Amino acid sequence: MREILRVGSRKVWLYIIAAVIGLVTGYVVLSSPDSPRLQSEEGILDLTQAQLSTNPQKLTGNWAFYWQELLSPEDMRVRSAREGNQDHWINIPSSWLGYPLEGQRLSGTGYATFGLVVHLSEQDRDEMLALRLSSIFNAYKLWVNGELLAEVGEVGQDKHSMTPQLETKLVYFQPESDTLELVMQVSNFQHHRGGITKDIELGGSDVLTTKTNLNLARDMFITASLLVIGLYNLLLFMLRRKDKAPLYFGLFTVLLGIRSLFNGELIFTQWLPHFPWELQFKIEYLILCLSGYIITMYFDCIFPNYVSRWFRLGTRIVTGAFCILVVVTPAIIYTKFLLVIGVMVVLHMIYLMIGLVQAAVRRMEGALIFLLVSVVTLVTVVNDFLYFNGWSLVGNTSPLGLLIFTIAQLILLSSRSTRTASNEERITRELQYVNDKLIEMNMNLEQTVQERTQALSTVHDDLQTSYDRLLHSEQGRKKLLAYITHDLRMPLSSMLGYVEAIQDRVKPERNEQYLKYIRENTIRINRMIEELSFLSHLETGQVSYRMEPVQMIPFLHGFFEQYELVVRDAGLDFILDIGDAEDRRSILPVVEMDAKRIEQALFNLVSNAMKFTSSGGLVRIALVVEVVNHAPHAVISIQDSGMGIPPDQLEQIFERNYRYDRPGMGIEGSGLGLAICREIVQAHGGMVRAESDGKMGATFYVTFPCTVIEGKG
Repeated sequence: MREILRVGSRKVWLYIIAAVIGLVTGYVVLSSPDSPRLQSEEGILDLTQAQLSTNPQKLTGNWAFYWQELLSPEDMRVRSAREGNQDHWINIPSSWLGYPLEGQRLSGTGYATFGLVVHLSEQDRDEMLALRLSSIFNAYKLWVNGELLAEVGEVGQDKHSMTPQLETKLVYFQPESDTLELVMQVSNFQHHRGGITKDIELGGSDVLTTKTNLNLARDMFITASLLVIGLYNLLLFMLRRKDKAPLYFGLFTVLLGIRSLFNGELIFTQWLPHFPWELQFKIEYLILCLSGYIITMYFDCIFPNYVSRWFRLGTRIVTGAFCILVVVTPAIIYTKFLLVIGVMVVLHMIYLMIGLVQAAVRRMEGALIFLLVSVVTLVTVVNDFLYFNGWSLVGNTSPLGLLIFTIAQLILLSSRSTRTASNEERITRELQYVNDKLIEMNMNLEQTVQERTQALSTVHDDLQTSYDRLLHSEQGRKKLLAYITHDLRMPLSSMLGYVEAIQDRVKPERNEQYLKYIRENTIRINRMIEELSFLSHLETGQVSYRMEPVQMIPFLHGFFEQYELVVRDAGLDFILDIGDAEDRRSILPVVEMDAKRIEQALFNLVSNAMKFTSSGGLVRIALVVEVVNHAPHAVISIQDSGMGIPPDQLEQIFERNYRYDRPGMGIEGSGLGLAICREIVQAHGGMVRAESDGKMGATFYVTFPCTVIEGKG
């Protein structure tokens, strides 16, 4: 050991000290809360100043505690009304093991009821909330405001009437008031520590769902990585059995991967919810007992002669004794030895680290990396034993630390395996590899050049497309500015004239009328700007559509019912004529479209018909199915009995800013409604046209391709 204290070992000690300082600093950072933790006092938790939808809170602090009683919410209300306030409170999260009650300390087995009242803020009472519950020893029921939301296992008053089960839960609920009453029954007769030993989180459903999914993804990644690395090393041992290092390392990693299924989000329980609880715990504890011995044997293979004979013999005896204890005794007994098992595993690691320090001082290859990752693993394992005994604020960290350890060992084993090959074989393989690569490069040179050229061409096309979109957007912006300048000049000039007339007191008796004209023009300008902006977005492809299959007959029924009163209030008859389509019960046209946008386009056509139809007239909507180019099409017609459109203007009416005002009608409009209608219909692959004799009435036809023709009967 004197060599460790020499000057040559200072670098190794500096590495160790730096690793320890970094881990301690990380522990302090992780264990310190980001914000002041809100805790309940005497069973009441005030969260009126917290926003749970974005910032979940842990329900820590004093909960009402009813020992050896299984009370429902109704029982607790009756108890409170009869006896007043509860006298016993317990700090959550913690086990009831050792809780002082009537001059005695409680044991870990038994049953109890917990209660908590949470006051919510105004904004949280209308949000969908969720409760995230980790594993609770060993069965429980949870009520929220009198409603049973979660039940894991079967709660009972003795070992025979209860069924233990471990499961992480995420339950959702909508609070009906600003107060939550949580009642939880918990029973435990299998584990030496019963009660709510882990945090319960309350927050927005979206936030807690995301957090749970991330934790599940992390656990699955770690588990899969450990299993793949372990199976890979076992396969290496099967191919070359002379070296036993891959065997021990593969066993160690596979066992850790299996154990990680029983921790964290309890992936194994989610896959097999009816797997026996006792067997689950035995597997977890057996893996924990064996891990120290297996890693010792692996270390002895990597660095021979650093593990003494007495230590190897002693670890076999102790490990065998603990394994027998776990196999032959129930969980209520061997779970009491969790701390002792943890100390055994930690002592294994400390002993090995002393040998690693000696190997690192002697500059043995891989010893320093082995030592540093062992320090990381030791800290995470120690933290886990503290956490599961309720003495640490940082959660389950050993899977991550062990994953780092296994990856480093995988690199070490790969390096060691490479060194065992002879120089001649290595040089031969390298020369053969280089020769094969040269042949492959010569054969594939033309293909490589072609692929690079094609890639460059693709990049060029993408850049050109982006440039065209940018240019199109800029042109749309300029067109919008030009249209606004053109269309707003006349109403703005009119408004300016009215304002000057009021200022100059030309006709004071008409000031009220002038103000009315100014208001009407202001409304008209605002509507015109909105329509111009929307039309410009349509023309430049900046409007998104949510396409889905829509049955046209129910769609037109809904459209007719929505606007029937509007049309009839204008003094017009409003008729929906789809009798032909309904009588042919085998025809139900379905169109792929954005229902909201098509409704907007149809309303523009109906509104146009209302403007040009005098009171007492008629507006009629009809639907037929026609075959165009051997494909079915749904044709919607909107007919009015108005003043008609000259045939020579039927194409111009769909152009931007075109207005047809017959003398004497006094009809005003922006001239954008039909243009917007055409853009929306064309974006759906359809077409719109108009027919009129110019004397009486007009009919607009909107045609859509049908995706399918469904049968009703």
